[in-house]
Amino acid sequence: MNSFSTQSSCADTNELGSLSAQQALNNMLQAINEKAGDELVPLTEAVDRILAEPIRSTIDVPAHRNSAVDGYAIMQGDLAKADQLSSLLVTGQVVAGHPEHSPLQPGQAIQIMTGAKMPDNADTVIMQEHVERDGQTIRFDARHRAGQNVRQAGEDIQRGEIILAAGIKLSPAQIGLIASLGQAEIRVKAALSVALFSTGDEILNIGEAPREACIYDSNRYSLGAALSKLGCKVLDMGIIPDHPEQLREAFQLAAANADIIFTSGGVSVGEADYTKQILAETGQVDFWKVAIKPGRPIAFGHIDEAVFFGLPGNPVAVMVTFYQFALPCLEKLMGLSQPLLHPNMEVKCSQPIAKRVGRTEIQRGILSQQLDGSWQVKTTGKQGSGILRSMSQANAFIILQHERGPVKAGEYVTVQAFSGLF
Repeated sequence: MNSFSTQSSCADTNELGSLSAQQALNNMLQAINEKAGDELVPLTEAVDRILAEPIRSTIDVPAHRNSAVDGYAIMQGDLAKADQLSSLLVTGQVVAGHPEHSPLQPGQAIQIMTGAKMPDNADTVIMQEHVERDGQTIRFDARHRAGQNVRQAGEDIQRGEIILAAGIKLSPAQIGLIASLGQAEIRVKAALSVALFSTGDEILNIGEAPREACIYDSNRYSLGAALSKLGCKVLDMGIIPDHPEQLREAFQLAAANADIIFTSGGVSVGEADYTKQILAETGQVDFWKVAIKPGRPIAFGHIDEAVFFGLPGNPVAVMVTFYQFALPCLEKLMGLSQPLLHPNMEVKCSQPIAKRVGRTEIQRGILSQQLDGSWQVKTTGKQGSGILRSMSQANAFIILQHERGPVKAGEYVTVQAFSGLF
């Protein structure tokens, strides 16, 4: 009987030498550190940037006691007793931005507008809807309590208090919070610089005439868009042919000009040996087989000081590996103190899905809410790693874990919605 040997592959039940998806991610995260650097930017340009230093308040917010409603400022001693009415003389009016300087006296009330500074001696506000007014006299009943409808100085923020910690991604609400302190500029983490190129003689640039056996490059555009949305400065280096010297020059140029390098293609078994050889010569790069579908071949490491991600060439595999592996690493490199939330949901699957134990499978799904408020997911159909249309039709990843087998219709699966991820 003749014998022959083969290499392990993604067709095997348990591919020899493969890392689990979680182990691959753990290895990446352990091998990288935050890229240093920060810059001072106007507050108007700081949304979605990462705060480089804590924000400490130099003032109380609110800066003074003020009314939370339109009504009448009084002294608590003039509140009505049970089953009685209180009658007070209105001696003036105070509006926001124009403080009343005359202290309130017993038996008196001052009409006050929302946000206006409380007069001296006043400590309670009666809402105008709860007052009966006749000329300069008001009357109200005993439903009210001392101190109501008054915002105290420093109630929201106290002078010297740290209100925002370093390492958070700034939201519109946080921009407003900083503005409430009167701060016009803040220090944020410097944006990461990312060099990006595709490899292969079969790849065409947009605008080139079609050629036999060639395809247009989509990977640079999907990756570039994802990186730009994260606030990265993207250096698009185009398409690098399968030529040793051009590849060597590209890697050296990228490492000299960027914090991070992304490539797509050239990391699979059977692809040009000199790609791997040049990476080995120019940096410390490991080539991994990861037990994940799509996206099995991944290269990761460093070229000089730049972090290197070599993603697969298939368009869907590029996007899956970017969001499952590269994105958590980018969050750490960017200096986020806590990763952004990309919450998973357990959702009923409306159809059976073939799946074997021993690898993580990421399927493209359509997540929808039913009339009863529950959520349901189905696949987009064919799940080939070259079917980029399936990504554009999907609104979620269906994540089938390493040890999970086939899915029956009606069973629950883990879903990662694109909203908040993309």
